[in-house]
Amino acid sequence: MTTARSFGNYDLAAALADIADNSIQAGAANVWISFDPVDDDVTVRIRDDGRGMSYTELVAALRPASRNPDEQRDIGDLGRFGWGLKSASLSQARVLTVVSWQGDEINAGRWDIDDLDEWSMHVFRGPEAEALLGNLRASDCGTEVIWTRCDRLYDVGLNATIDERLNDKISQARKQLALVFHRYLAGDGGSRLAITVQGLPLEPADPFLSSHPATQSLDEEVLPVRGSESIRVRPYVIPHFSKLTVEERNRLGGPEGLVRNQGFYVYRNRRLIIFGTWFRLVPHGELSQLTRIRVDLPNTLDTDWKITLDKSDAQLPVNLRRRLREVVQKFSRRSVGVHRHRGVDLEPGEKAQVWKRNVHSGRIRYQINKQHPVIRQMLAQAGDSFVALEALKMIEACVPVNNIAQDAHQVDVGLVQTITDPIEFDSLILACWIAYLGQKSGSPSAKDFLAFAKRTEPISGHWKYAESYIKEKVEKEWSLNRE
Repeated sequence: MTTARSFGNYDLAAALADIADNSIQAGAANVWISFDPVDDDVTVRIRDDGRGMSYTELVAALRPASRNPDEQRDIGDLGRFGWGLKSASLSQARVLTVVSWQGDEINAGRWDIDDLDEWSMHVFRGPEAEALLGNLRASDCGTEVIWTRCDRLYDVGLNATIDERLNDKISQARKQLALVFHRYLAGDGGSRLAITVQGLPLEPADPFLSSHPATQSLDEEVLPVRGSESIRVRPYVIPHFSKLTVEERNRLGGPEGLVRNQGFYVYRNRRLIIFGTWFRLVPHGELSQLTRIRVDLPNTLDTDWKITLDKSDAQLPVNLRRRLREVVQKFSRRSVGVHRHRGVDLEPGEKAQVWKRNVHSGRIRYQINKQHPVIRQMLAQAGDSFVALEALKMIEACVPVNNIAQDAHQVDVGLVQTITDPIEFDSLILACWIAYLGQKSGSPSAKDFLAFAKRTEPISGHWKYAESYIKEKVEKEWSLNRE
């Protein structure tokens, strides 16, 4: 049983997700998750209003390796090995208690890592089991999973309280659960599931932003695998960040950014298993960061895809590599197209451009606009030094015009000369802010800076995102008058 604590690669979110899988399989409409720090411990309770278990079913569910992974399962079954409840719980806690009820019958079972007497499981029935619940029963049937002596939940940091140590883990778990179960939370393909963590309901985190008007997708394809088995594939190209708000961009990018989250999103029975991987079919790249491909598997293909016990990893079967590589390449080209043709401002007005086009005696020359606010501020800080001015002339003289002209006519080459990473764009907005402060007389204001930024290239060409980012900074970091 101690060895079971190391099965899989569970963090808090993965462990909670494994318990929620059981609730879904039990037909639950609601899952409530709570954390209750007490002294030097924390009690975690995961309750659902599913069909519950009889005494016999409860004992079987708590038995280690209670299922044969090769046996035929119900089409909606989210389990496989008969270890999930035990390994997920024990990965976080030393004591696992499960209370389940059906009508008037209520039973409980407990595994205590520190009190194993010849593989004996503690059993509680009737009022004894009832007393283990955190709150009174609010449904006729249901199950509550209880973790205590959670030694792996509060092992972060030495000088913080348990509350402080838990905050970050709970926050990360909320985000991960909202992604893993987003299709259940949205009611995709059936009844809607509600998951509440610490009293706050989860909102679905759709990684494809499928309701956004700028999201592109093709019809779903059905790919035969073997016999009557098949998988369903649906590619999406998410919007360029210039068409998103900061909140939408953060939701799509997560802590690791848009580039890391491109790739396949593999679901088994609408439950997300693995994401952000190309299975080594193509490399991760800036220009394919907008491509995300949804793959739906039936649970009958678990062995082919080598889905792990903790449901956090899978491997692409060899017989699908060629077909899926074609899908990837096709949609990566569309992702490049989104970067190249992200739209134009129909009312450009007076804007500070980075390059000036000079036509003289039938010859065209592009020169850096030294009156661009950011460039002007750079020169001011450099004291209009000889080196700075000559560096700009050198850049103008060395623009690879011939190479650009040749590349523009190559069909198989995606010529993209724009900012593809929103983090780089954030830095550019900050540079614009510094330039604004350097050239502003009087007190800075949000209204003035928004007008200043909207006239400055390339910020003006990404205005929906830039406006959202600036307003967020005004509220959180920049001390500006919001007139």
